[in-house]
Amino acid sequence: MPGRAAADAVRVVSLVPSLTESVLHWGVTPVACTRFCEQPALRHVGGTKDPDLDAIAELAPDVVLVCEEENRLEDYEALLARGLRCHSVRIDTVHDVAPALAGVTAALGLDAASTALGDLPAPTDRPVRRRVFVPIWRRPWMTLSARTYGASVLRHIGFEPLFADRAARYPEVTLEEVAEARPDLILLPTEPYPFKARHGRELASIAPSVVLDGQDLFWWGTRTPQAVARLAVALA
Repeated sequence: MPGRAAADAVRVVSLVPSLTESVLHWGVTPVACTRFCEQPALRHVGGTKDPDLDAIAELAPDVVLVCEEENRLEDYEALLARGLRCHSVRIDTVHDVAPALAGVTAALGLDAASTALGDLPAPTDRPVRRRVFVPIWRRPWMTLSARTYGASVLRHIGFEPLFADRAARYPEVTLEEVAEARPDLILLPTEPYPFKARHGRELASIAPSVVLDGQDLFWWGTRTPQAVARLAVALA
């Protein structure tokens, strides 16, 4: 377990599942987190989009951890208006993770050397990238654009997500559009929608499919180097 500096009594509320996992890895136990953080032993203060602001204020945290993508600006501003210190991060690519975690380390007063992120696996230099459709939801079908962490991970290991040029961060698509695009492979992450092998059978007329760990694809933080390596092996 990485060591900690002289911030043993720091009181943290984490509204970001990836950061909850990361600070726990560093040996810091948040006084509260969201119900999506998958930490049943910790106090929950609502969700990422609907946090209980009064409950957070009553906990008198030293810092509240938030993320531009996962949390709402109005909640961030409301926490600041209550006099709470917030530390916000933005993650668009795998290369954003290390500096973002360094900023969190500083915000919590932890030792930077003992919390440094390990090296990413080398990017795949495959000359021809496999074109993949990556649904993140159905009814409606939704996928990810190039401006997302998940798309960045896939490009790092040699895959090119379809519809990456769409303006929306998570655009809606139709199965007719997917079929016309002729993906080499369909990747079915286990979250945020719980895709399973049966959904692959539903899409079998379009392309073969693989179910993969949605947390490794979408959760970033201290898990990132190992998660990227696991996905590369799983999709080799």
